Amino acid sequence: MDLYDEFLNRVKDIHRLSALQGHLGWDQEVLMPVKGAASRGEMMAWLAGQRHQRLVDPRLGELITALSSIDLDGDQKANLREMKRSHQQAICLPQSFVESFAQARSEALVAWQQAREQSDFQAFKPALEHLISLTRQKIDYLGVETTPYDVLLDEYEVSMKVSDYDPLFAGLKARLVPLLQSITAAQTRQEEPTLPADMRFPIDSQKAFCHNVSAAMGFDFEAGRMDASTHPFSAGLWPGDTRFTTRFDDKDPFSCLYAVMHETGHALYEQGLDQEHRYTPRGAAVSLGVHESQSRFWENQIGRTPSFWKVALPWFKQAFPDAPDWDEHTLNQIANRVEKGFIRVEADEVTYNLHVMIRYEIEKQLFNGELSVDDLPSAWNAMFKEWFGLDVPEDRLGCLQDIHWSMGAFGYFPTYTLGNLYAAQLLEAMGEEFGSIDDLIETGDWSPMLEWLRPRIHQRGSQVTPAELITDATGSAPSPEPFLRYVERKYSLLYHLA
Repeated sequence: MDLYDEFLNRVKDIHRLSALQGHLGWDQEVLMPVKGAASRGEMMAWLAGQRHQRLVDPRLGELITALSSIDLDGDQKANLREMKRSHQQAICLPQSFVESFAQARSEALVAWQQAREQSDFQAFKPALEHLISLTRQKIDYLGVETTPYDVLLDEYEVSMKVSDYDPLFAGLKARLVPLLQSITAAQTRQEEPTLPADMRFPIDSQKAFCHNVSAAMGFDFEAGRMDASTHPFSAGLWPGDTRFTTRFDDKDPFSCLYAVMHETGHALYEQGLDQEHRYTPRGAAVSLGVHESQSRFWENQIGRTPSFWKVALPWFKQAFPDAPDWDEHTLNQIANRVEKGFIRVEADEVTYNLHVMIRYEIEKQLFNGELSVDDLPSAWNAMFKEWFGLDVPEDRLGCLQDIHWSMGAFGYFPTYTLGNLYAAQLLEAMGEEFGSIDDLIETGDWSPMLEWLRPRIHQRGSQVTPAELITDATGSAPSPEPFLRYVERKYSLLYHLA
């Protein structure tokens, strides 16, 4: 076991460097002054290089080889499996490339923030072209077995490929588009409540309201914090330090609320990881698809229900005393209104996956050689027009709305749909144990749900693969059917569909 101890010490140093990168990344998005961008990029490049050096160290490879022939327990095997994968990928990438990519990401983030504010894709285009060029280099270094885009998809959900996502998305679209059409027809027959156009919801009041909701979900504010950023995100920086952000619109408190519920779901996962395995792969979240299942579970399956609003209504009235005298059913109708809008993070559950599919198709075309960066905005707008029937009025509402491309996170978007599917499957399994989840939500004590997720999802970290984790937690292999059953049942009731 001396070999394993040496291996583990090296692994923990690598993960400590990742935590430092995460901490500086959080600061860059939340607090850093604009003129700090150049220096921050240099620091991020240096940290990336230091981490890469440790990953490609021949001694780490020797330890992985030696430990592969030793009888290890389940947690040790998980660490070995994940580090073998990381080591093999890292040795394909030159350190100079890793440093250049880290610096390019840091610079692109600032360029994106400024371009988004100005709604000017051309201002972001040079940084994006550079990142895409570097990403293509990375694909070449890692090697293509099927399609170039598969290399990127595998980074965010191991083993998932275009050949998996294409039929999955086609199947979802075949059920969601008719549902959307039925809802659109129903909307012509019934009046829906909306937020008053002339009403303003003070930012400080939104903060107080969302703080109450996040705390009720179980977020420990003594081990984390909530801030504002251009694009909401969550970051588990260190044990005992998990942070998330939101953004504010004084015309729409729901935008902030559901961003907070989404990011708190992520943060609860980070706070629930097994601290015995901190700074190791075993102690980290297993995949982005599973991570997104936690955020979408709380945001949608819990937060967009009359039961949630019955609990949150007193907090809402206290925060916004000038709001109309809505009851929980009216607030739930507003929260679940189906609308062909432009913004993914504010989309309803029927249209949300269509937003993901557009991004998937754009990325697939970019990296499989069918789309140039010059043509990206027009391709986005044409696809949005075809799928949603809307003309995108400006880049800020179109191809500039998401942070992901400025981070070089190509291949990330499909995991949001996986999260929706996993979340619905977890909800069904939870309901089989507890009975009515709505009745449980209505009690105002949501700890049983969090305590159900802790041992089945959070504490297991990367002990097994994502598919095995969902199968263990629910008793069934991952499937889109629970989500489709959930969304069809929910919106049929909301819109009185036959």
